[in-house]
Amino acid sequence: MKTSDECWGSVRNDPPGARGSLDAAAGHQAGPSRLDPIRVGTLVLDDRHHVVLWDPGAEALTGRPAAETLGRPVTDLTGEHRPLLAPADAGSWRETVTLTHRDGRPVPLDVRGTRAADADGTPLLVVLLVEPGPLRAVEQDLATLDGLFTSSPLGIAVFDDSLRYLRVNDALCRLQDTTAEALIGRTVLDVSPTAAGREVHRLQQEVLRSGRAVTDLITAAPDGRGAHSVSFGRLTDAAGRPVGVTCTVMDISERRNALAKVERARQRLALLNDIGTALGDLLDVHRICEVLAHALVPRFGDYAGIALIGQVARGGEPPRAEDLTDVLVLSPVAFAAGRRPPEDDDLPPADAEIRFGADTVFGTVLTSGTPHLARTRADLMADTDRDDPRWHTATALDIHSMLTLPLRARGRVLGVLVISQGPGRRAFEEEDLALAMELAARAGFSLDNARLYAREREGAVMLQRSLLPQTLPELPGIETGHRYVPGSIGAEIGGDWFDVIPLAGGRVAFVIGDVTGHGMRAAATMGQLRTAVRTLAWLDLAPAELLHRVNDLGRHIAQNPGSPVLATCAYAVYDPATGVCTLAKAGHLPPILVRRAGEGDPGPGGAGPDRRPWAAHPLDLPSGAPLGVDGVPFEERRLTIPDGSLLALYTDGLVESRGEDLSAGITRLGDLLAGAAGRAESPVRICEDVIGTLRPDSQDAESDDLALLVARLSRLPEDRVLRRTFPAERHVVRRARQAVREALRAWDLTALSDTAELLVSELVTNAVRHARGPVGLRVVRGGSLLVEVTDPLPDPPRKRPVRLDDEGGRGLPLVAQESRRWGTRYEPGGKTVWFELGYGE
Repeated sequence: MKTSDECWGSVRNDPPGARGSLDAAAGHQAGPSRLDPIRVGTLVLDDRHHVVLWDPGAEALTGRPAAETLGRPVTDLTGEHRPLLAPADAGSWRETVTLTHRDGRPVPLDVRGTRAADADGTPLLVVLLVEPGPLRAVEQDLATLDGLFTSSPLGIAVFDDSLRYLRVNDALCRLQDTTAEALIGRTVLDVSPTAAGREVHRLQQEVLRSGRAVTDLITAAPDGRGAHSVSFGRLTDAAGRPVGVTCTVMDISERRNALAKVERARQRLALLNDIGTALGDLLDVHRICEVLAHALVPRFGDYAGIALIGQVARGGEPPRAEDLTDVLVLSPVAFAAGRRPPEDDDLPPADAEIRFGADTVFGTVLTSGTPHLARTRADLMADTDRDDPRWHTATALDIHSMLTLPLRARGRVLGVLVISQGPGRRAFEEEDLALAMELAARAGFSLDNARLYAREREGAVMLQRSLLPQTLPELPGIETGHRYVPGSIGAEIGGDWFDVIPLAGGRVAFVIGDVTGHGMRAAATMGQLRTAVRTLAWLDLAPAELLHRVNDLGRHIAQNPGSPVLATCAYAVYDPATGVCTLAKAGHLPPILVRRAGEGDPGPGGAGPDRRPWAAHPLDLPSGAPLGVDGVPFEERRLTIPDGSLLALYTDGLVESRGEDLSAGITRLGDLLAGAAGRAESPVRICEDVIGTLRPDSQDAESDDLALLVARLSRLPEDRVLRRTFPAERHVVRRARQAVREALRAWDLTALSDTAELLVSELVTNAVRHARGPVGLRVVRGGSLLVEVTDPLPDPPRKRPVRLDDEGGRGLPLVAQESRRWGTRYEPGGKTVWFELGYGE
């Protein structure tokens, strides 16, 4: 047998350029073999151990020609004096010897000997000489292949180029539940003429054609209870020609089951996390029930329902387990269906109350806190009777497995959670029960937190509403409407407030504010600020002065000197007799004045003033710093308000929107107010329409509380106001008395004439005596009779004790005694002393 070098010797002697084509041709005809490098020689020894046959192979291995070896003892070749004989009792043997090459170097060889005899019966010894290295490599390859087939846990098969089984191992037979005899010589289609078999055969053809391997093809086990991973690869000879397809099969049933368990565990954790996240920021009992039911379906079950203890569903206190009676009342709150939607008759009404005995499944779950698992429909039906609503629901929806779980928290019983499975869904197991219990525990705490929050919030909102005005005063020339909306569910109560304060002389103060922060502290601070503003307003202070004093009072209201009270406020005083409004604000949003466009000019198309459109104007007031910030003065602005205009004061909760500039919200509010004014709606209706448009969703968890105050400002008719101006001379006292007398006669208030004339004479006398400028007199008939005397002297009048021998100083004591109330108001050009008389007094 020639070596590979010898086989290709003729090619190497060809002219240049011919080798490539011959190599290619030879490659297509007879490529190299794994056995080509193995050189084998044969020699025969007679009974005297002399060489009687020496073939060319032996000549090639030792370099000795036959002429030099024939007839010679074999010991001449081995360099040893021991004969090359097998054991006496062995017909054949194998050992390793070293022959001497002709050039003197040793040649180790693997010797295989066999006893034989010639035709005459002469004993002979046939010896094969093989190079040990290449032979051992081939033997190792064969041993590896045999070991792979016999000991590998993987199923292995070899197919020929016609895709027939050539060889299979025992592991494959076990996996395929067959025998080697049933497979050898047959194709996959012969063994499994199914759709799966046809697909495997198609893949084998593609692998044989293209050489692209198929890895980890998942197929069902023959028994249908497991899964196999199948891989195919093309088998080629040394020349690269396809000669068949190899196949390995691995049983991955356990791996698939383990992965399925891991995936189910992951899904359970994901479900727990998702439900915890969904319920985490909810603070409404009914909303929590709805979210929980829809989160469970269809991820965990086909149907889910929550029913609460009757008093819990109505906002009451949940009972303890030991306080439960023999008859339990549950109210269905939420239900979710993932399969066929139930008919109306399949479920109890949402507002129904279902009564159970303590010995029923629901009663046992509620009283003991132990969940109940019905694995099969038979278990479910055995636990219920025809009077149990679960029986009717399970029958109508074809439910075959059900979990009934208690909803508890802090020792209190809240209700039950029911999860069930319909047709085609696997029944619940113990693992599902453990997960459901964890879900029920989390839901129970969420429900109890929501219940406690609702109770605390209800008390806080009640406190906050009690600090706000319950009704607004009805004043001549003033029509008001208001609306306060607390923060929606999920937001704490805030510190928004408003007020309408009657002032002397028929004037009125409008105030609105917002304390920073939320919670009970903000509500309490709001109440203190409102009381402070209302008290200072009765002192008839100018708006800027009032805000300054409220800012000073904030230091005393603050509970912690290091955390001052921060609040915004807007304060406006309107006089319906003059139409003048004086406004100031402390960091608050600008009030909006809604009046007819181009006041005093005809509208479009020459229409009269009543046809002019309405326009909204945010008032440009000095901003001022919020209350609680020192060192920033407050300024005020005086405006003459057109008759019938609207003045709107509001808090930021009405115009603030995430991702939008505040000015856009103010503009939107102004447009709504202008449209309502054009429809001549009342301030009360305007407030309702604005709130309904800007805050339609009262369940918005992001919404802040808000306050809106709208006033329609009208002037008093001229026939109800007397205005006179007199020089600072003594004789004007008589003229002032006469003017008051005539006005009261015209108003049919002559019963007040004597008192009014007496007090007017005292005030005018004081003004004439001390002032050097004109003296103003104004008498207003409103809810009471108001009399004002104005002079340019800024010094206030002082009321002092009067002795019996004093000739003067009795004017102000007399005014204080005879009037219902009196006071002094400071004007930009001086002061005004006023008093009021009630009708019929």
